[in-house]
Amino acid sequence: MSVCSLYPALRVTMPWSCSESHLGSCRKQLMFCVSRTTARRRASTGVSCSADTRTVVIGLAADSGCGKSTFMRRLTSALGGVAEPPRGCGAYSNTLVGDATTVICLDDYHALDREGRKEKGVTALDPKANNFDLMYEQVRALKSGVAVEKPVYNHVTGRLDPPELIRPPNILFIEGLHPLFDPRIRSLLDLSIYLDISNEVKFAWKIQRDMAERGESLESIKASIKARKSDFDMYIDPQKQYADVIIEVLPTRLIPDKSATEVLRVRLVMREGVKHFTPVYLFDEGSTISWTPCGGKLSCSYPGIRFFYGPDTYFSDEVTSHSKSHSSTSPS
Repeated sequence: MSVCSLYPALRVTMPWSCSESHLGSCRKQLMFCVSRTTARRRASTGVSCSADTRTVVIGLAADSGCGKSTFMRRLTSALGGVAEPPRGCGAYSNTLVGDATTVICLDDYHALDREGRKEKGVTALDPKANNFDLMYEQVRALKSGVAVEKPVYNHVTGRLDPPELIRPPNILFIEGLHPLFDPRIRSLLDLSIYLDISNEVKFAWKIQRDMAERGESLESIKASIKARKSDFDMYIDPQKQYADVIIEVLPTRLIPDKSATEVLRVRLVMREGVKHFTPVYLFDEGSTISWTPCGGKLSCSYPGIRFFYGPDTYFSDEVTSHSKSHSSTSPS
């Protein structure tokens, strides 16, 4: 059974031309569902439309195995249509296209294929293994309404495939390891999101994904995580200081010795003052609430659920914070 932490979405005013029939309902919500074995995310967002036709660009940063692709598939589908590879692309594509959105995986901008990284002794997290100049040029072109021939990185073969044609959408998502690393690319973003998954949860998720989907052994996954740790700390983790929205997923503090895949603690941090994206104030702006329900009203061990909402600071920025902890996955 899943437990869902339901948060109202950011209030959004998107500067592009569209219609409600094109994007669907203009007032929806953002939902995070946490199950015993994985975090399933379903998302949709309210949209208001204006006359400006430029492409809105949203960046999503996270380490490998942290749910970026799952998050994007759900969000793209929620904004209209079935998220699928672009028509006419090759046999392998990392891109997702919906009615109003296109999602680009920044792995496609690897400057070195798998063998090249191995020869030079670098990981994909190292900036030297990525082509930031091309990334910036193509994101800027799409934001300006110009189609591009984007490279394709094949995760199965570890090689670069022939490029695919990407046309400018209403909303462009760029997701990957480095969307917030290069200041030129950060300047193109209208909103930035960082998935901050704790080491314990990340380890469990990565094992589940890489063993099931990529056929890797447990030993090779552990070795890969260890080899990438220093690069993550140096190049990926610092990007969260630039994010407008941070989603933290951590093990519970309410029950000792619980597996990271069973019981999770979720925190949503929203930066104040972002143009077009207003944090949700569950009560009045600046108010604070901390709630622990009566254990006798829950079918799980006390306290069961702990919830907090209120103003906070994050990397010295004013933010609005929501957090929810569970001590069971089956509250009444």
